[in-house]
Amino acid sequence: MCVQTGDFDVGAELRRLQRLTLETGGVASFVGYVRDTNQGDTIGGFTLEHYPGMTERSLERICAQAEARWPLLGVTVIHRVGPLAPGDQIVLVATASRHRDAAFESCRFIMDYLKTEAPFWKKESTPDGERWVDARDSDEAARRRWE
Repeated sequence: MCVQTGDFDVGAELRRLQRLTLETGGVASFVGYVRDTNQGDTIGGFTLEHYPGMTERSLERICAQAEARWPLLGVTVIHRVGPLAPGDQIVLVATASRHRDAAFESCRFIMDYLKTEAPFWKKESTPDGERWVDARDSDEAARRRWE
């Protein structure tokens, strides 16, 4: 688990995860990007804030929950913070398992929990100024399906 300001190389991260063990039958991944619109407004970018230490512990807990639910061989979560522009990568979630179902499901589980449980705060830049972005009901609904 890593929280960082710099970009990441998705291909290198997926290869690293796949090479952890020859038992790996599949790696599932999700990469999130900064969009140029939100809630009908043009977005020039945003700043993602977090609490160092607390955020990393939250990511570790989420990944530990996934590892307890599925037979995973490896997990990678990289989440960027700081100023980001449209098209920038924000997050990588990747899971490795012997079989695809565990990899797919655990990857989605981790992403659903990241959106609702990890302490990140987003401030968007719009033509009308900056605004803090509230959590979406759809993200909470996605997380609840895992309960």
